[in-house]
Amino acid sequence: MRHMTARELQAYLEQTPEKPFLLDVREPWEFQHCHIEGSRLIPMGQIPTAHQELDFDRETVVICHHGIRSRHVAMYLENLGFTNLINLSGGVAAWAREVDPHMPTY
Repeated sequence: MRHMTARELQAYLEQTPEKPFLLDVREPWEFQHCHIEGSRLIPMGQIPTAHQELDFDRETVVICHHGIRSRHVAMYLENLGFTNLINLSGGVAAWAREVDPHMPTY
């Protein structure tokens, strides 16, 4: 698993020709409050059954509020054989602070 800060991810998304899958593992109420555009919600508790919907080969950025849940989900996915994972360090809180100051926070 690689780790990227919010600014690093922003720059990466702007320059990479093949966009990674943005996997948000927060709860639905959190996702409704704010999320990174283009991300898909699969709450952490659903990952053990929903991981089969994910593409093993596609680069995946795992996102949560502060980067802790996402790191745990990425480690879980690594144990299942996923190898192309990025954890958003600092989560959506860092994204709102460093990239999108108009994003609601909580």
